[in-house]
Amino acid sequence: MTGPGRDAETGPERGTGPVPRPRHPGTRPLLALAALCATLFTAVAVTVAVRHGAPLAPEQAVHRWALAHRGEPLRSTAGALTTTGTGPVPYLMAVLAGLLAGRGSRGRLRAVACAVAVLAVGQAVRYGLMELLARPRPTTADWVGRASGYSFPSGHATTSALAAGLLAWGIARYAGRGPARTGCAVLALWAVAVGLTRVWLGVHWPGDVLGGWLLAGTVLSLALLLERYVLPDRYAADGQPESSGSGPA
Repeated sequence: MTGPGRDAETGPERGTGPVPRPRHPGTRPLLALAALCATLFTAVAVTVAVRHGAPLAPEQAVHRWALAHRGEPLRSTAGALTTTGTGPVPYLMAVLAGLLAGRGSRGRLRAVACAVAVLAVGQAVRYGLMELLARPRPTTADWVGRASGYSFPSGHATTSALAAGLLAWGIARYAGRGPARTGCAVLALWAVAVGLTRVWLGVHWPGDVLGGWLLAGTVLSLALLLERYVLPDRYAADGQPESSGSGPA
């Protein structure tokens, strides 16, 4: 099997040199990011709670604007795009992330299990918070398509952001910096687009989507902090050049 990840292993023998990879982020930046996302999410959640789910004036304005501008073909496009933010697609992305990030058969199985677990835990936390806060959705007369459960935080926004972050992690662990940046940008655009479709289709308030993104950011940051402990072989391989002078594995 060939690819950027394999070139990193065989590059020195072929005279092409190792493919550089992004280093594992430091503990302090990840802690800071997790704290920032968690703090902002808490602020949004408290605002929702103290208002008993009532939308803020800016949320109502965005909702009205979406209702007034969702003609075709944007309406059908949004409907098709929003379906990718839930169901099997995010879990397939998590599996692919693990396959890209792992080393060897056991390493890939462990990485897949970890990626799927992060996605499942994030969804479980989101569901628990949704039931706890019980924010009503916009009136059903404004909906395009189906929706279920309470409104905050948005399940599609949370799940798509988690899946995008996991696959970006897998690409970053497998490919060089150029492909990793490109892949991360494309995945970020997809996750943002999925979240925006929920407002466009009238089934969520903007704050629901923002809350989903912040929750996903918190979970992903914490997951990266745990990576060195749950995937020690992968972490050791990323740090190998510093101790042995060889190229990234």
